[in-house]
Amino acid sequence: MRIAVTGKSGQVTSALQALKLPGVEIIAVGRPELDLLEPSTVRETIAGIRPDVVVSSAAYTAVDRAESDEASAFAVNRDGASAVAAAAADLALPVIHLSTDYVFNGDKPSPYVESDPVGPVSIYGRSKLEGEYAVAAANENHVILRTAWVYSIFGHNFVKTMLRLAETRDALSVVSDQQGCPTSAHDIADAIVKITGRLTQDANPPLRGVFHLAGSGETNWAEFARYIFSIRQEKTGRGVTVTDIATADYPTAAKRPANSILCCDKLRSLYGVSMPDWRVSTRTAVTKLLEESKEAV
Repeated sequence: MRIAVTGKSGQVTSALQALKLPGVEIIAVGRPELDLLEPSTVRETIAGIRPDVVVSSAAYTAVDRAESDEASAFAVNRDGASAVAAAAADLALPVIHLSTDYVFNGDKPSPYVESDPVGPVSIYGRSKLEGEYAVAAANENHVILRTAWVYSIFGHNFVKTMLRLAETRDALSVVSDQQGCPTSAHDIADAIVKITGRLTQDANPPLRGVFHLAGSGETNWAEFARYIFSIRQEKTGRGVTVTDIATADYPTAAKRPANSILCCDKLRSLYGVSMPDWRVSTRTAVTKLLEESKEAV
């Protein structure tokens, strides 16, 4: 099975490449060969790979910068995603598109399900929602995976930021009034491979559409940080104190959803895909990062 993934250096792309599963070939494509800002490059590049499925992973993810760079966010997250989905449709291929919890406004008091009304409160969220609509319109053979709070041993993410700050700080203030589901890119990669295997073999319409894919369990950013530091303290003996603060005390250009908890029952029911508890996957990632840091010294 050949899986083409857009974006050469993203967390999910890197996690897919790290799987090294027998019979599964991951081909990452990105600039300059495939440039989402140049839709004319998309079809030819994907056709040359001859994949069985296309994973639309590349995105404009600078949430705060998008507030002052709306054109670029929409060019990549809507128009680029549309070009990828259309190219896949033209080649008679299914597309798996990665989306986000930011399509919701965060006001719901309970976990979000796929059928809940959307209402993004940021430019980034709006661009990703428009991307969902564009992908669905361009290719009916699609799976849109909304995920949240993604971290891994790759790239830039909350886990790596906390560990970096812990090297020079013994106390941090972290927002505690935003709830969500930390999600390992490595778990996303595992799920994508499982979904791909079914998607390419089963034409059942319910297997298409929007699905939520996030780590099991829920927490807030401050508690997430405490857990990261508790693992670090176990391994190194050095602790970090976390003080809870409100979102209002940490202003950002873009508004974040207060509730980003995603219910993943639909994916579990139709695909049999269950995500590990966020603590299990976080421990794996933190342990690996600490080992790498020790080896680098």
